[in-house]
Amino acid sequence: MTSAVRAAVVAVAVWAAAAGETTGQGLTYNKGQPVLPAFEGWDRNPDGSFNLIFGYMNRNWEEQPTIPVGEDNWFSPGEMDRGQPTHFLPRRNRFVFKVRVPADFGDQELVWTLRSRGTETVAIGSLRPDYYVDNVVIMSETGALGAGTSSPELRAQKPPSVMLESPREVDARVGEPVRIVAWVTDDGLPEKNAGRLPLTEDGKLDYERATQRIPSRITVQKVNGLYMSWFVYRAPENVDAREVVEFDPPQVHPWEDTRPYSNSPWASFWIPPTPPADDRWITEVTFDRPGTYVLRGRADDGGLYTDEEIIVNVRGPLS
Repeated sequence: MTSAVRAAVVAVAVWAAAAGETTGQGLTYNKGQPVLPAFEGWDRNPDGSFNLIFGYMNRNWEEQPTIPVGEDNWFSPGEMDRGQPTHFLPRRNRFVFKVRVPADFGDQELVWTLRSRGTETVAIGSLRPDYYVDNVVIMSETGALGAGTSSPELRAQKPPSVMLESPREVDARVGEPVRIVAWVTDDGLPEKNAGRLPLTEDGKLDYERATQRIPSRITVQKVNGLYMSWFVYRAPENVDAREVVEFDPPQVHPWEDTRPYSNSPWASFWIPPTPPADDRWITEVTFDRPGTYVLRGRADDGGLYTDEEIIVNVRGPLS
């Protein structure tokens, strides 16, 4: 068995084994379930190097565990820390981060191991040809395109452009809001598709008509439309970010929240927010506990995305 085939077999096996630990695989859970790493594929950089792309599946709908880099969250061989998250959002999160590998990486493998809730699983990254991803693959996998949908315009689509007006590392104090300003522009593709939703004459969601419709989806589907969303990517150890970090306004869920009417592009009847007239998305973040946090901002037009990060060093309140 070749190394590439073995990687595929192991990847499938660990997912199946983790799923098989529960009785009744059709059940879903709010908490108590493990986080499973996933290798999403690879792409090539202009200088000839490659990016191995990873994501994860948090099998919980509510629980968002923090797993520090170390004995429960590490890469091998080589450096344990490859920029992976330590705070895990609920459910399926695709194309979360990239690990750059050299042009001569060849048939080597890079393994991401997560240990949570007594379950240890791995995602094995490699440059197998069938793991190559491009923009059309990303749009298809995230549900922005229908089955078999493609066009020259979509293949030429570019991700949103983001320019941070805020510093990439800031100092803050407990209880004092941190203001984040991001200037976001986009090419308008894929076209906004909220028109499939029942709307009133002034373009708002018609709740009466919407509640009479039964959501029906064969596979993951996504409402296209530009948004900028901030979330906790890394949090201090033993900190529940949901309890100590507050975003104003509440942010669009960047994870595949398929529950009807939730604030998520994957939710039935979701309507994209109206972009600011000056393209400046302003968010305030307040922290209730000291520590170093990494915030990830994702500008997403429904099809492609651009990520930015800000480090926030939070100290205790002034006495």
